[in-house]
Amino acid sequence: MGRDFPYGTFTINMVGALVLGLLAGIGLTSTLYTVVGTATVGSFTTFSTWMFETHRLAEDSAIRGAMLNMLVSLAAGFALAVLGHTIGAHA
Repeated sequence: MGRDFPYGTFTINMVGALVLGLLAGIGLTSTLYTVVGTATVGSFTTFSTWMFETHRLAEDSAIRGAMLNMLVSLAAGFALAVLGHTIGAHA
């Protein structure tokens, strides 16, 4: 969705963080959580793409965009995982 900021990757990773938090909050067994979290959500999210796009932004001298991508992704991902966990724990 453009080279200024990787909105597509950001969106996929945020949805994945929310779903992982939700699964943790529901209280799946360890084995089921590992399978669903790793195999399904892990293949849906894109950590390597996130790092590649951050690196690409820095290479293109878009340091502000690279920093924004890192910081917003980490902060929003953590917040969405906590939100998902909270929702799952009360479901």
